[in-house]
Amino acid sequence: MSDEQCKQNGRRWKVRYTVLLLLWLCWMFSFLDRMVITVALPFIGKDFDIGPTGQGFIISIFFAGYAICQIPGGMMADKFGFRRVISVALGWWSVFTILTGLMFTYPLMLIVRFLFGLGEAPLPGSSYKGIATYFSSKQRGTATGIQSTVNTLGPACATIAAAAIISAFGWRPVFIAIGIPGLVVALMLWLKVKDNPKDHPKITKEEIEELEEDATSEADRSGGVGFKEVLRKPILWQATLIWFFFDITFWGFTSWLPSYLINVRGFSLMSTGIFSALPYLIGTVTMVLGGYLSDRTPGKRKWIFIPNAIIGAVTLFLMFQAPSNTMVIVFQCIAAFFMFMAQGSFWGLVVDSLPAKLMATGSSVVNCAGSIAGFISPFVMGFMIDVSGGSYGTAFIFIAIALIISAIVALTIRAQSSKKEISPAAGA
Repeated sequence: MSDEQCKQNGRRWKVRYTVLLLLWLCWMFSFLDRMVITVALPFIGKDFDIGPTGQGFIISIFFAGYAICQIPGGMMADKFGFRRVISVALGWWSVFTILTGLMFTYPLMLIVRFLFGLGEAPLPGSSYKGIATYFSSKQRGTATGIQSTVNTLGPACATIAAAAIISAFGWRPVFIAIGIPGLVVALMLWLKVKDNPKDHPKITKEEIEELEEDATSEADRSGGVGFKEVLRKPILWQATLIWFFFDITFWGFTSWLPSYLINVRGFSLMSTGIFSALPYLIGTVTMVLGGYLSDRTPGKRKWIFIPNAIIGAVTLFLMFQAPSNTMVIVFQCIAAFFMFMAQGSFWGLVVDSLPAKLMATGSSVVNCAGSIAGFISPFVMGFMIDVSGGSYGTAFIFIAIALIISAIVALTIRAQSSKKEISPAAGA
């Protein structure tokens, strides 16, 4: 009878799947809320009479708030629990998404986007805390890969939805339409998830035992590793640098691709929405593949990241040198294939290298670097476009080089960097 029950439990929908699904939805709305503005940007520029530098700053100011609260948000999740922090944060940023569509002056728009960034900042560290809490170490690479698919699906859905709504109603209603459902997801997370798996009424004994038997989870619960010890380890700062340069590329590419297709390549608004979505749809598959492959190469996750990042940089450069619109689309899809496979493998490395009890704080340090990159890249690219008389060439060389630098930094990671490196026994 017990064997039969085990088989039934193996087929049963597990609580961790619900947690991952809700975290995925939170991430999806974070990307929808922040990404629709990239399609709206040319129209906002016309309404507010601002050029590329001013338009880029609208995107960058979000990341100023995002960076400021990134680490404090992670610390709050470690102290109060990921469910509480994410639920409040999602409600906050959904309200400011709606307010974005109601602003009629440039200074007020900047204030709202800054406050929007403050509210969204706790999500990354808190969500990785959730994965570390509900998934064993051998499952976390795949779980983070699945969660990270929103990095691609979010922009894909945002560009198509924004193009359709803006074409029909103008740019303002799109922020209201995207902001309201986020409030519903915040309530669902609060009601359906517990910060401690043992407190969840639907979790099975099998799931609890699986977490307790996990060697890494046992080491994490020993309480011997403090945040200061984590900060002294090279892997944290290597990952921080990698993510900084990777996000220089990601946020530069994401922020300016729609404007490039409209202003330089002459695409219509709907064509821009569709073709801007293509690389992200491809990346959705390769993101999961990158996480899966990284789980198959424990201790050598960097060798999934490095070649994919380099190939992504080369094809990204070729995209903006393409002689025809058809080749632009081809190269952007190839670049996305490799870039997002690299990204899927990266967070498996981070989650597997930090103790679960400090996961939110540690991953927030890494993600904070990405937020700083998100502040720098759109603004710097806008400035480059302005001073070059509307040419995007220098701006996109800038982000291709950043991606290569991220691969070079990854080369410095020791092959066996893992939680063993930050365990009490290895501390000296």
